[in-house]
Amino acid sequence: MAEYAYVYILANGFKKLYIGITSDLCTRVAQHKSHANPGSFTARYGITQLVYFERFTRITAAIAREKELKGWLRIKKLALIVENNPTWRDLSADWDKPIQPLDSAPSSSS
Repeated sequence: MAEYAYVYILANGFKKLYIGITSDLCTRVAQHKSHANPGSFTARYGITQLVYFERFTRITAAIAREKELKGWLRIKKLALIVENNPTWRDLSADWDKPIQPLDSAPSSSS
């Protein structure tokens, strides 16, 4: 199985942003949401909503992208999020919920 690296942006509404990098996005986001490190920036400011992420096949590319994004002005970061996630939906909101089987989906024919 291929290993991937992820650059991600978390937010607490529209106020604070956090940019990070990880090889296990699901676990890392869960750590942020559970405040695994209570003294961390994300825990102090309640930054728990995954609003953007990118996947890379090489960790070096992900590190370079993280540095690039961190160097951007806030307005450019906000534009990137809005372009890809205009409603600022928490992209990880459904990760811990069961997936409905396809055959149990409501039928649209009468």
